[in-house]
Amino acid sequence: MKLLVTGGAGYVGSVVAAQLVEAGHQVTVLDDLSTGHADAVPEGARFVEGSITDPGPIEGFDAVLHFAAKSLVGESVQEPARYWRANLGGTLALLDAMRGSGVGRIVFSSTAAVYGEPEETPIPESAPPRPANPYGATKLAVDTALTAFAELYGLAAVSLRYFNVAGAYGRFRERHAPETHLIPNVLKVALGEREEVSVFGADYPTKDGTCVRDYVHVTDLATAHLLALDAAEPGTHKIYNLGNGTGFSVKEVIDVCRAVTGHPIPAVVAPRRDGDPAVLVASSEKIQRELGWKPEHAALETIVSDAWTALR
Repeated sequence: MKLLVTGGAGYVGSVVAAQLVEAGHQVTVLDDLSTGHADAVPEGARFVEGSITDPGPIEGFDAVLHFAAKSLVGESVQEPARYWRANLGGTLALLDAMRGSGVGRIVFSSTAAVYGEPEETPIPESAPPRPANPYGATKLAVDTALTAFAELYGLAAVSLRYFNVAGAYGRFRERHAPETHLIPNVLKVALGEREEVSVFGADYPTKDGTCVRDYVHVTDLATAHLLALDAAEPGTHKIYNLGNGTGFSVKEVIDVCRAVTGHPIPAVVAPRRDGDPAVLVASSEKIQRELGWKPEHAALETIVSDAWTALR
């Protein structure tokens, strides 16, 4: 198939683009490089520098895999208009371009942030969406738009709601600026780029007092996108959670990073951050049942080891 990957110079987008190339598809990456990296575009993919807010004609593609978005929670609180314009406005422009070009299939990179503070864990897709920040709200708005476009225009759409993505796929790894994710920040201590790692709260009602999160390997995440591409049906918007279904505490992550790197990695307890739930764990039962997906790289040691190897 001829596939357009928006945001394909970013972390998850580049891994998916690489897997698509390896599967024999013709891949074009569209990225404005505001947060992505040109050298992350995989060999064999065509690169177009540009924005989804003005994608131009996109004739000839069989489907779009849409990763381009602003994704920093804190920044979204400080600059909400920027997030609404980029995430919702940009996606609507992309959907209009797809309609005008006869492209009827899309897989959308959504997020667990649409759920906000969960009422139950593991979190199923049926959980009420209650985003706690503009980032999550913009992603939920895109999901709402996809449902409408599927019903009104016959769009074939699949949204994948990620939990914590981590690990690496060969040379493709996390390179965020600023880096807000736990595992790369812990590993930066082992690399000598940070003196210590902060643990935001150690008095949560969890097994060791630190927050528990669901980490899914980026390779498994990418595999789910290929399955979703095949599963998209005209007139239907499907939504799936993507996670391990297992929670790891901040302390457990740091301990595994210490074991993998052989570095003591000093950790300092800091005050809780506002809005941090004690536990966020996904139920991925639906995508496993309907699409046959399952996390093949579920061990935390594997996730950390792959991330560590790619950093060095």
